[in-house]
Amino acid sequence: MGLTDQELFTPVGIRQIPEKPAGKQRWHHGFPWISAALMTIIVACCMGAELLMTKDPTFMDLQNCSVAPNAEFLFGTDTLGRDIFSGIWYGGRISITIGVLATVISTMIAVVYGAVSGVGPVWLDTLMMRFTEIFLSVPSLLIVLFLQAIWGEANMLSLSVAIGVTGWAGIAKVIRTEVRQIRSSEYVLASRCMGGRFFHVLRKHLAPNFLASIMFMVIMNVRTAISAESTLSFMGMGLPLEIVSWGSMLSLAEKALLTQSWWIILIPGGFLVTLLMCITNMGNYLRKAANRKESNL
Repeated sequence: MGLTDQELFTPVGIRQIPEKPAGKQRWHHGFPWISAALMTIIVACCMGAELLMTKDPTFMDLQNCSVAPNAEFLFGTDTLGRDIFSGIWYGGRISITIGVLATVISTMIAVVYGAVSGVGPVWLDTLMMRFTEIFLSVPSLLIVLFLQAIWGEANMLSLSVAIGVTGWAGIAKVIRTEVRQIRSSEYVLASRCMGGRFFHVLRKHLAPNFLASIMFMVIMNVRTAISAESTLSFMGMGLPLEIVSWGSMLSLAEKALLTQSWWIILIPGGFLVTLLMCITNMGNYLRKAANRKESNL
């Protein structure tokens, strides 16, 4: 039923027709479907590399060095005669594994460090946060190089640990802030009064409250770890050439430029950039979703 003139016009002016309250946005609002699909396809193909490989990615066919893409070598060969198509999927699995493993290590360190700082006394919290700020002021790449120089020749495990122990500081500061806000909650105090130890309280009460806040940072850490591995290998300080990864494939860029073999740089670099962009879009979506959730509380 429409409004009458008397209802629309009042002595003090024109009455505004109230708007209907906006409905709650669904979880998939603004979800980066294309990025999620591309990331899923790349990761799935890398994990099932044996099903896609047409040749041994580590075999050096010296008779077919720097061959352009053709029917036999779909993405061509590098300067060592290795098949790039097979190397993309096999090497991608190495790079992704390093990225995930390094992120798991850094997240575990960040959760424990940030929670201890959050529930500890003021002097301990201040001391730990000052150390975190000093740690953040040092370039992480220098720390990785220093650790790797101590451990000797790089491999998947050593590189994952070296990258992992340098990526925890940012997440730890967020966790510390979240823990300090909820450490005086009734359920946390009740659990501690009933004899709950630190890790029990962390697992049951603290972690569920800050996981959503750090999830986008965890996703971004995967991107950072993959990028760090590729950067180190490109500089010749990461995985050796016999271990195929996207970074080690890009380490042949100098020779590829001299021989004008564009496919040696463009194809591995294209896959790497695509995956990093997809991870970035997913991380940004999680950040925006977490911000919307906090604003609705």
